[in-house]
Amino acid sequence: MSKSTTCPPLLPIAEAQKRLFALAAHVATETVPLNKAAGRWSATDVFARRTQPAAALSAMDGYAFRFDDMPGPWRVVGESAAGRPFAGTVHAGEAVRIFTGAALPSGADTVLVQEEARRELAPSDNTEGRLYLDGDGPAHRGRNTRPKGLDFTKGDRLIAAGERLTPARIALAATAGHGSLAVNRPIRVATLATGDELVPPGAAATGVELPESNTPMVAALLADLPIELIELGIVSDSLDDLVHIFSSLSADLLVTTGGASVGDHDLVRPALNAAGGTIDFWRTALRPGKPIMAGRLGNTMVLGLPGNPVSAFVTTLLFVKPLIAAMAGARDPLPHTYAAPLGEPIPVNGERTDYLRADLIAGRAWASTIQDSSMLLTLARAGCLIVRPPFAPAAAAGDVVEILPLA
Repeated sequence: MSKSTTCPPLLPIAEAQKRLFALAAHVATETVPLNKAAGRWSATDVFARRTQPAAALSAMDGYAFRFDDMPGPWRVVGESAAGRPFAGTVHAGEAVRIFTGAALPSGADTVLVQEEARRELAPSDNTEGRLYLDGDGPAHRGRNTRPKGLDFTKGDRLIAAGERLTPARIALAATAGHGSLAVNRPIRVATLATGDELVPPGAAATGVELPESNTPMVAALLADLPIELIELGIVSDSLDDLVHIFSSLSADLLVTTGGASVGDHDLVRPALNAAGGTIDFWRTALRPGKPIMAGRLGNTMVLGLPGNPVSAFVTTLLFVKPLIAAMAGARDPLPHTYAAPLGEPIPVNGERTDYLRADLIAGRAWASTIQDSSMLLTLARAGCLIVRPPFAPAAAAGDVVEILPLA
């Protein structure tokens, strides 16, 4: 029987991602202080423990008064600053000097901005001084104020479980009364590269040797995720060496690069089987990146990526990063694509979903002329990947296509 007849059918990308998420194990949650929560995903819904603002506040520097007393004049009877509110009540014909963020005094309902106010200095007999309107004044009651609960009210759900804890959400949680948040613990990710031809980055390479670039690239792609990285380095094309590494591993996820195809020196799949692991799928309808392998080894997820660097890059974007995000608690772990017009025509596509390296120039996507999966220079210069569905027809300049930005 020929080798081609033993290969499983190509798995659509969406189906492969779905199966990958189904394989993933849940990890324990932990509670971390806010300054350690950035980039994590909330493990629970987060509710407001207080109302914000807790009282009506001034939105401007100026004078608090009763709107019905327009157009004045007013007698200035005190001052309200943030953290130091005016203790009394504002009565008819009275105003209080107020500053941005200060509590609106009892009795007052509007703020006159200081640019539209003229203050008469108090005379020597220590009376409070007079305030006059010097402009149009507030157009309606409540102008230049922030009512109690404008932002949120105690008990409101502010952050949903599975939402990423961005800087704004961390500030929101802090203002809502939280000093710590529940998140999934960091994912322990081990990486290794296979290949007798590989040498470490920076080492001298002969004509038959190649500097190993995949694992530092994968580490860079994962740098914004909550992981503990375990770098296993380069492993030779030896079944025994790979089985030993696999059998002694302690990680949530193992990511290998190279050796995941069907050649005589592609040993990741047989090594995984020999170590007691199982394979769920290993061929996807993807270009570049068809020979990606997914399986389990005990409690460890295993993703075998192709050795060609562009293939490793694309499969990391489509499978490794979403898997880690899902394990870390993300509600929406898949990468987001956008629409953009083409800068020039592209031909009909084949049976696999194609991710074309492209430049983004003035909002248009221009596919690179050569798309060989070994060429890193075109990847380094690309601003996006053009996503071409299976059997997509030829597209003309100006046609709108789906793109995956490369930030």
